[in-house]
Amino acid sequence: MEKETTKKRSAEKRRLQGTVVSTKMEKTITVRIDRKVKHPKYGKIYSVSKKFKAHDEKGVANMGDVVEIAEIRPLSTDKRWMYVRTITQSNAK
Repeated sequence: MEKETTKKRSAEKRRLQGTVVSTKMEKTITVRIDRKVKHPKYGKIYSVSKKFKAHDEKGVANMGDVVEIAEIRPLSTDKRWMYVRTITQSNAK
């Protein structure tokens, strides 16, 4: 009997949507991901945010844009995401 193949994690890269908060580095953007969490005891819903550094080779993303990022292999100490596309462009420049 052959063992069934397990689900391949490498084929399913995580994708997140967030807002660009910094474009000051070369080929790197900082993206803030906001999510809502329910408190386990009291039930109140509050927002939690986390920042990710993403690789933007061509420097397409601008401050305030809503972008999609995908998980990739580590490119540096804290850069493990890559810019995929802009979902909504900001009007501020």
